[in-house]
Amino acid sequence: HDSMCYFIILMSSLLFYNVENNKRVEKWPMMSSPAPTLAISCLYLLFLWAGPKYMQNREPFQLRKTLIVYNFSMVILNFYIAKELLLGARAAGYSYLCQPVSYSNDVNEVRIASALWWYYISKGVEYLDTVFFILRKKINQVSFLHVYHHCTMFILWWIGIKWVPGGQSFFGAGINSSIHVLMYGYYGLAAFGPKIQKFLWWKKYLTIIQMIQFHVTIGHAGHSLYTGCPFPAWMQWALIGYAVTFIILFGNFYYQTYRRTPRLAHKAAKPVTNGVSMETNGYNKLQEVEENGQKQQKKGRAKRE
Repeated sequence: HDSMCYFIILMSSLLFYNVENNKRVEKWPMMSSPAPTLAISCLYLLFLWAGPKYMQNREPFQLRKTLIVYNFSMVILNFYIAKELLLGARAAGYSYLCQPVSYSNDVNEVRIASALWWYYISKGVEYLDTVFFILRKKINQVSFLHVYHHCTMFILWWIGIKWVPGGQSFFGAGINSSIHVLMYGYYGLAAFGPKIQKFLWWKKYLTIIQMIQFHVTIGHAGHSLYTGCPFPAWMQWALIGYAVTFIILFGNFYYQTYRRTPRLAHKAAKPVTNGVSMETNGYNKLQEVEENGQKQQKKGRAKRE
C-alpha cells in the first residue's frame, strides 16, 4: 500500500496550504490541525501491514454480535446525518443546483456544518470495516478499492469541513449517507447468519446505486462549473476527478463480480459483509457435511470389524 502513503504525503501538503478557511470550525474536535486525521490514517495503513501478520497463525475471531451492533449503529449515524442535511438545507432555503458556502453563524448553517462534521467522523469510524475483515481473516476482501475508498474519504472530508462546511457540500454527503443507511443495513442483516442471508438478494443493486451516485456527482459538479456557480472551482474539479476514479474501480468490481463470473458460480457465491460470510472460520457447511459422512463411514466399518 505504498501508493496510499504517497497519497497521505500529498494530502498533508495540501492541508497545510494557506487557503482562507472556515474559522467557525477551528475549535471543533479534530479540526484545529490535520495531524490527528493523518495520524489515524497512518495507523490504519500500519494495521493493514501488521494485522495480517499478527493473525497469520491465529484462529479468526467471530465478532458476530460486535458486527451486528456496529452495523446498525452505522445505520443510525448515517440516517441522522442524512436527516440533518435534508432538514437543514430545506430550512436554509438551499438550492440543489447551485449553493455557495455561507460561513455565518446562522442556526441552519451551523446545523448543516455540524452534520457534515459527523459525516467526516463517520468516515474515520468506517476504518473498522477493514479491522473486522482482518481480524476475521477475510483478507481477500481488503482490495485496493476498499483501502482507497476508506483512506481517501476520511482525509478529503477533513479538507471539506475545513474549507467548505456547507453550500453544495451537503449534496454529495446527503446522497452518500443515505446509501450507507442501505449498505450498513444489508451488512447488519447479513451478520445474523445464513437464515437471514438467503433473503439478501439485492447486494449487487447497492453497487449499482453507488455507481449512479458517482455519475450524479459528476453531473452536479459539471453543471456548477458550466453555470459559474460561486462554489470553489478547484473543489468541483477535484470532485469530478475523484468520482471518475470510483466509477472505474466500482465498474471493474461490478464486472468481475456479477458479469464475468459464470451464472452458476454466482448462485453458489457466499454473501460477504464487512466481516461476515456463510463461511465461518474458513470452514463451510459443505465441509461439515463431508466430514460427518466420513465419520459415519468409519463408525460403520468399526462395527462390522
